[in-house]
Amino acid sequence: MSFDVNEIRKDFPILEQTVNGRPLVYFDNAATTQKPRRVIDKIVEVYTQYNANVHRGVHTLSNRATTAMEESRKTVQAFINAESEREIIFTRGATESINLVANSLGQKYLSADSEVIVSEMEHHSNIVPWQLLENQGKTKVVKWAFDDRGELNLAELEELITDQTKLLAICYVSNTLGTINPIEQIIAIAHSHNVPVLVDASQAIQHFPIDVQQLDCDFLVFSGHKIYGPTGVGVLYGKEQWLNQMPPYQGGGEMIETVSFGGTTFNQLPYKFEAGTPNYVDIIGLGEALRYVNSIGLENIAAYENELLKYATDKIQTISELRQIGTAERRASVLSFVADCAHPFDIGSILDKLGIAVRTGTHCTEPIMQHFGIPGTVRASFAFYNKIEEIDVFYEGLKRAIKMFK
Repeated sequence: MSFDVNEIRKDFPILEQTVNGRPLVYFDNAATTQKPRRVIDKIVEVYTQYNANVHRGVHTLSNRATTAMEESRKTVQAFINAESEREIIFTRGATESINLVANSLGQKYLSADSEVIVSEMEHHSNIVPWQLLENQGKTKVVKWAFDDRGELNLAELEELITDQTKLLAICYVSNTLGTINPIEQIIAIAHSHNVPVLVDASQAIQHFPIDVQQLDCDFLVFSGHKIYGPTGVGVLYGKEQWLNQMPPYQGGGEMIETVSFGGTTFNQLPYKFEAGTPNYVDIIGLGEALRYVNSIGLENIAAYENELLKYATDKIQTISELRQIGTAERRASVLSFVADCAHPFDIGSILDKLGIAVRTGTHCTEPIMQHFGIPGTVRASFAFYNKIEEIDVFYEGLKRAIKMFK
């Protein structure tokens, strides 16, 4: 298809509003993306036409809901090119997906002598679950530091891996620095030492194509709301041989095969890890979101968003009072910076008065802020429905804010 941002924007009703009397400029896409009308309509359709608990039902509504949910599983499988739909586990989000892996591995594979390597640029959701295991005496967390450009050194990874290394947990794209890590090379290094890899793709899945078989990652996680889908739903991809060996994360309905007071046997994949009533409405909405993204084309999205990022980066580099945080050679649609004359919160507040939504603070990446010795950043993050003209508005707003605080 031909890429027409003005036509695409018509798919997102929230973008039509004004904020503080000005057209909304939404540059907080790394926190959550807006939802196209067809996703909203799909959720309404479920609730108004076939809302019923999935699986095991014999009546028509239950069968329709079950079919729609399982179609979403197949859509996710195809979207990331997983080998089997059994490798697709639905969760509440990337955070629960990581906690699932951490807790399940912690039950069976990790001990006080184990080590889990975690990069310094991770979101808290890919640090704290491993620290909780460390507090329980089940592993040791080993930090893989980045340099002042926001890049990881692959040679240092080789030095960090020991005979005790049981897992590497790494983000594909940093939500603060925008760094696109060389995941395929990282995985190859880890696998050469028989170390499995968990990839947090929360900030990558919406920006460019991901093929889990090509990457050869052992686990991959993402959240639906980052890729134009509903909140409260996410995905854990795991290689089938790993998922079969791992014990369940939670107990309850659906994840069992038989239950008695003499003992319980567990269900087959993927249901072994999906205890209780799933969030089937939003799972169906996620499938619709992925189909929408496919209709635009991730290659088209990547090319256009790269234009936005380059244009925005060039513009803010002309403002001498600003310092960009994260200057890696390969970056996705995130632009973080600090000002020498104002706190990030103050700049964000002024921009909001001008109808411009950005994120300020630590972005759940406090180790990054500690690395640079700063309290936080202003972060502008872009999506394929943003326009060059909006970046111009953002640029003028920044200059106005800097002038006020100077």
